[in-house]
Amino acid sequence: MLINKQLFKYLAVAGCLIAPGLAPQAAISLDRTRVIFNGENKSLSLSIRNDNKELPFLAQSWIENDQQKKVTGPLIVLPPLQRLEPTSGGQVKILKSAEVEQLPKDRETLFYFNLREVPPRAETSNTMQIALQTKVKLFYRPANIAPERGDIWQERLTVKKNARGFTIENPTPYYITINEIVDASNTRGETDFSPIMLAPFSAQEVVPDGKVAQPVLTYINDFGGYHQLKYRCDASTCQLNKEATKSDK
Repeated sequence: MLINKQLFKYLAVAGCLIAPGLAPQAAISLDRTRVIFNGENKSLSLSIRNDNKELPFLAQSWIENDQQKKVTGPLIVLPPLQRLEPTSGGQVKILKSAEVEQLPKDRETLFYFNLREVPPRAETSNTMQIALQTKVKLFYRPANIAPERGDIWQERLTVKKNARGFTIENPTPYYITINEIVDASNTRGETDFSPIMLAPFSAQEVVPDGKVAQPVLTYINDFGGYHQLKYRCDASTCQLNKEATKSDK
């Protein structure tokens, strides 16, 4: 049985429901929540670990394209399968193939890195085994769009009001994930907003949960950190309030 941790809600076992808080813990873990492959590099190493204190596990790795279909290039995972002893670590290396030259050079390309644990065979019959899988976004970033040190390209997003909510435009060559949109008066409130990912040079309409007059956007950076962008809106145009945004960093 395969459970994707990002989509996990409930697991039926022997007619019972296990709530998310009681979900089985993954044995094989990854050292990051997203992967950035910089084009000037020939390869990239990821650290993985078997956190189980008693059992060895196999770690299976592969890459999918933006349609979440398994691919064998232009990025390659080595080794695709490895054994990790209890409480031991290992590495997965991602390499470029010649096909990488066919990727756009003026923007990022989206892939997905998958890591699945394979438990040892059960010693008793009629035993249900559960294999957990981690899937994270993998961005291939061409060398000629490498950002300058300290560059915060998310601040170049433009926000405009429309009849239903807002239109967010991404004029940058990078993918930008917006995790939340709330009103400035409710920045600590919980919402039902579904995160969105803006592709390079694209725009998307968003409809926030509840009334939002002065929007505060939360984005996720290269390291998985959460940061806010605060805007002041007048009529249909919204301007980034850089001083307010800077004060919260």
